[in-house]
Amino acid sequence: MSSPANRRTLLRLLHFLRPYQLRVALAGCALLIASGSVLLLGHGLKRVIDQGFLAADAQALATTLGLMLGVVALLAAASALRYYQVTWIGERLAADLRQHVFEHLLTLEPSFFESAHDGRAAGDIASRLTADTSVLQSLFGSSISLALRNGVMLVGAVVLMLLTQPWLSALVLVGIPATLLPIVWYGRRVRQLSRTSQNHVAELGRYADEVLSGLQTVQAFTHETSERRYYGQRVERAFGSAVARTRQRAWLTGVAMLVVFSAVGVMLWQGGLSVLEGSMSAGELSAFIFYAVLAAGAVATLAEVAGDVQRAAGAAERLLELLDTPPTIRSPTQPVTLAQPLQGALTLAKVRFTYPGRELPALDAIDLHIHPGERVAVVGPSGAGKSTLLALLLRFYDPDQGQVMLDGVDIRTLALGELRGALGLVAQSPVLFSVTVADNLRYGCPEATEPQLRQAAQDANALAFIEALPQGFDTPLGPGGVQLSGGQRQRLAIARALLKDPAILLLDEATSALDAESERLVQKALDRLMQGRTSIVIAHRLATVVHADRLLVFQEGRLVASGTHATLMEHSDLYRHLAALQFSQLN
Repeated sequence: MSSPANRRTLLRLLHFLRPYQLRVALAGCALLIASGSVLLLGHGLKRVIDQGFLAADAQALATTLGLMLGVVALLAAASALRYYQVTWIGERLAADLRQHVFEHLLTLEPSFFESAHDGRAAGDIASRLTADTSVLQSLFGSSISLALRNGVMLVGAVVLMLLTQPWLSALVLVGIPATLLPIVWYGRRVRQLSRTSQNHVAELGRYADEVLSGLQTVQAFTHETSERRYYGQRVERAFGSAVARTRQRAWLTGVAMLVVFSAVGVMLWQGGLSVLEGSMSAGELSAFIFYAVLAAGAVATLAEVAGDVQRAAGAAERLLELLDTPPTIRSPTQPVTLAQPLQGALTLAKVRFTYPGRELPALDAIDLHIHPGERVAVVGPSGAGKSTLLALLLRFYDPDQGQVMLDGVDIRTLALGELRGALGLVAQSPVLFSVTVADNLRYGCPEATEPQLRQAAQDANALAFIEALPQGFDTPLGPGGVQLSGGQRQRLAIARALLKDPAILLLDEATSALDAESERLVQKALDRLMQGRTSIVIAHRLATVVHADRLLVFQEGRLVASGTHATLMEHSDLYRHLAALQFSQLN
């Protein structure tokens, strides 16, 4: 019913069932009991007709019907147990798979999710975690159980048919191999169409998420009509691929049922003639018909399940692609441990880095040493490589050439947790999560007490607006903190960094979203925070960094000048140009 590639793909998921072997065994026993009970009903039907109705024996009829009632009760109990166990197993498998894939995604470097191709966008991956795992839940929680139950009944029905009437059985059994041909023929096509359909559904989710996230921009530019049209085109494409998949599955199921039940019809004709001739009893024919219908129904169900298997194989491939993606940025097997307390010295030696898919380097031939406790500002035009510098320090990327060292130790030899634990980041566009204010702040220090939260918020000039929220620190922020202004989000990010109390502080335009008064107050808090620790501040507004210990001027990925504000004003044409542009605007 499925190709070897399909089986290998789905068998890889079976290791998720190992912790639940007892439940799998219990479900298997219930399945065998239920299937055996159904087969016993055929023998009971024969006895009812031959020894009850035709023999006119009321006692035999009552006894047989009583036994059949007991078999039906056993069938009901076993079926209920089987349904519960296999549904539980399917739900558990989906939950474990989601958790496993999500945990693996957290180990992948940010650049993996920045690729627009191969379904790497966040919306596409979210679809894999939900829709694709639901497909597998349906397979393992329902379809496989149906396949096993009908497989057992098919084998049992064939054996009992052979024992009842061997020559009539041949008429039914000839339909089974004929049914397998369309299953094999259509199966591969269904699998390919299933994957295409799932990809289109994932694209729908990604596009909708992108548009809704930028709804203000869409409405501000009156782009609603265009977005409706573009989304409609994607909806129709997804619908078309789903219809193509359904059409193939319909052919698969229809052809299988036609072949099998045609064989059953021929069997009924031949069996009826045998009853009229007296070579077969009516009870035997009834039992044989019962077994033949079971066999035909089992084959038809198996044909339908084959379509589910093909669809699930496509979903499994998409999930296993994620699990098979190794992180390119990972902790070494035997990491080096930094000496404590950390000094906070940073060194870049002949560092060169080019973003994947680009030709020009983002950083080129960077030689830089930052002393412990030094406050360094990084300035330069947009695209000069300033934010890339921070990304290398955080080891979101590794340099193509050269070394990045912390306290004289190559950061590639450090455990990622130890390296990033020593760094505190306030990004240009801070990310907040759909939890409370307190939970967002505790990203910096999970064990922070309420007084510590309040102190950090006060130092970041955030306490006043937090207390004004409906539930204060317990107020849920919603997706991305949409209820807050840009300046409020930035101040929460600064408070989060204050709680972390890192050895090295990385500020990427940390005050860019603040008004003048808030910027003044937060700058005072940052000045206190930067005392005694290494700080790297990226700034476009030179007025906020003119008092730094040293300013680094970047241009087109190169470090072109370094020194104090006064020194650079005297010796750097680029810095003097930037200063003239900004300070003249202030006058």
